[in-house]
Amino acid sequence: MTRKTVLMVDDESSIREMLRLALEMSDFECLEAGDIHQAHHLLAETHPDIILLDWMLPGGSGIDFLKRLKKEESTQDIPVIMLTAKTHEDNVIQGLDVGADDYITKPFAPKELIARMRAILRRLSDSESSNTLTVGELVLEVDSHRVTLGSRALDMGPTEFKMLHFFMAHPERAYTRAQVLDRVWGTNVYVEERTVDVHIRRLRKVIHQVDPAYSDLIQTVRGTGYRFSPRDLVVS
Repeated sequence: MTRKTVLMVDDESSIREMLRLALEMSDFECLEAGDIHQAHHLLAETHPDIILLDWMLPGGSGIDFLKRLKKEESTQDIPVIMLTAKTHEDNVIQGLDVGADDYITKPFAPKELIARMRAILRRLSDSESSNTLTVGELVLEVDSHRVTLGSRALDMGPTEFKMLHFFMAHPERAYTRAQVLDRVWGTNVYVEERTVDVHIRRLRKVIHQVDPAYSDLIQTVRGTGYRFSPRDLVVS
């Protein structure tokens, strides 16, 4: 099994050393940054599997750094665990709202942190390798290239299938049209951004014909693009 790479971003060298020893004993490969500038430099050269991010950092807050990570296409899918001495509920909510996958308060036991890291990585791996994606009664089967809603098959083209697959695998995140183009069409294909709107309308229409409630899963995010959100799905 390939070793997972962890980027630790923390200005306290003693914490980084403690974590490095524990992580390397657990078969992780470690990268270290003491501030935001070093972290950006490392991310320009490598793509870690997960990031451990301190809340308070020289040169800016961990929250600001996290916001930037989630805006950039090359880093937005990297899971992040916040390391923080802040225990106030508002701080925790702020971190999770910005895009953190989990948080742990200092001081903490390395074994607990590693267990949380493995849970996140395992969840992501299961999602990526799953042959079947399900939201309510909407089921997408990757290998058979089949989509059903309830007991009815949905007849859609290959582009709509790829688009639905992408959105179902990445729920609750807003993507720009350019990002959707890169993920669905690929980076080496020139397609105008408005093409995304055309295929979104087609996909919504196919779903709406079977169950209008499910066509609302693909939401327009004003000023950004689109988001797939099962959170408010109401089925009669």
